[in-house]
Amino acid sequence: MNIRRLIPAPAVAGAVVLGLTALTACSASDAADRKNGDRLDVVASFYPMQFLAERIGGDHVSVTTLTKPGVEPHDLELSPREVGRLSSADFILYLKGLQPAVDDAIKLSESKHTLDAATLTSLEDHGAEVGGEEHGHEHHGDEAGADPHVWLDPVKYAEVARGVGKSLEKTDPEHAADYRRNTDALVTRLGALDTAFKQGLAGTATKTFITTHSAFGYLAERYGLTQEGIAGIDPEAEPSPARIGELHTIAREKKVTTVFFETLASDKTAKTVARDTGLRTDVLDPLEGITGKSRGTDYIEVMESNLAALKKALGPA
Repeated sequence: MNIRRLIPAPAVAGAVVLGLTALTACSASDAADRKNGDRLDVVASFYPMQFLAERIGGDHVSVTTLTKPGVEPHDLELSPREVGRLSSADFILYLKGLQPAVDDAIKLSESKHTLDAATLTSLEDHGAEVGGEEHGHEHHGDEAGADPHVWLDPVKYAEVARGVGKSLEKTDPEHAADYRRNTDALVTRLGALDTAFKQGLAGTATKTFITTHSAFGYLAERYGLTQEGIAGIDPEAEPSPARIGELHTIAREKKVTTVFFETLASDKTAKTVARDTGLRTDVLDPLEGITGKSRGTDYIEVMESNLAALKKALGPA
């Protein structure tokens, strides 16, 4: 993964130590120690984890997210207070390999109830190369090179949801039945979304799409598509003249009509490539955050908008 702006390791460590020192009095406690039936205090690293925690936890959880709406998750920086907040949470849900600042803070917080969503499904290395032909091989959550964007595949996201549900059951057994029921409902909804994608993308004029953010490797593989990244995984990176030439050829040979960009990054690169290749632009949302610009109010609605955009771009057979 090409993280565009990282916090220097010493700065991260310093923030972690300071945050944990400042909040020593608020050390982590087991869910059983909560009084008067208070809701489980859940911290989610970014939106896809927040969505799972809220849908599965229901009325029994209070969810806060480390990544505020409109903030690019890869670029997240944590304040000492936010770092210290981890040590007092009842449950932390994150995705290792996506946000280095979060990974470092969790490692040093020694929180008792943490769940890495990347361990709940198999990951793959879709490669740092531009283009979507290379799918690589399967990895597990902590292996270098693994693509973390599993939430963009409804099937893999459902696998993660099941794991989150089971972990919440163990953390808060008093409400296990409700967590199980909520998990089943969400998995069913994700199954319906998977069916909609299969049916909607089954008969299209082309199977190739061009995107500024190469986050859709799992989605492309699931539904028989080919993702062509403009310049790797950085949605604002400028493509080389050679890559522009390749995209011209790809667009012509594969009947590509659209260059996709995302809502949390500038559309400058997409518009430049579209102008140079004679294509139009549209949004394909990697769902790393929900803002007023999102085409939907939650994961399900935005994924449905993504499906509509893909169907329009790929065209009928």
